[in-house]
Amino acid sequence: MDCGCNNGEFTVEVAKRIRSCKVYGIEINKEACEIAKRKEIKVYNEDLNIKFPIRSSTMDVIIANQVIEHLHDTDTFVKEIYRILKPKGYSIISTNNLAAWHNISALLLGKQPFPSDICSDPSIGKLFALWAGDAGFFSHLRIFTYYGLRELFEYYSFKVEKIVGVGHYIFPKFLCLVDKKHTAYLTIKVRKI
Repeated sequence: MDCGCNNGEFTVEVAKRIRSCKVYGIEINKEACEIAKRKEIKVYNEDLNIKFPIRSSTMDVIIANQVIEHLHDTDTFVKEIYRILKPKGYSIISTNNLAAWHNISALLLGKQPFPSDICSDPSIGKLFALWAGDAGFFSHLRIFTYYGLRELFEYYSFKVEKIVGVGHYIFPKFLCLVDKKHTAYLTIKVRKI
């Protein structure tokens, strides 16, 4: 199950990699759902902020790539992932990192951290806009740190198996291995016990 599967391109790639025989997705954008359906994905055109239209304990693997930060009800989202996962099933979630070095640098200069939008123009209050075309609709509503992401999933009874960090825009790549708590992105693997 891919939460926020968009047109299914990434969903199909992951399904092949983990050798999944059944592929599902949830996507709020109706046009993207239609494209994903043509890729043989069973897609639910739904909002991830509300209860998922899926029976409990039915999914082996759930992914969400760069989705959780756009949701206003992360509690429901995490509870629903737990509910629909089979026992011992796992989920992999990727998101921006509020504590990334480039965000800390922006804050030290009195500017907004990059993944936080304060209005429909994503450049307002920032050193510069990173995603000027995404104004308004895809705003980041909840931005996580390493510990915030970890503790959210632990709070809802998941076992955190691994957290990796990716990207240090202005610093050398090897720093990700040394300091994952300040990378640009965080990816967490959690398991339903």
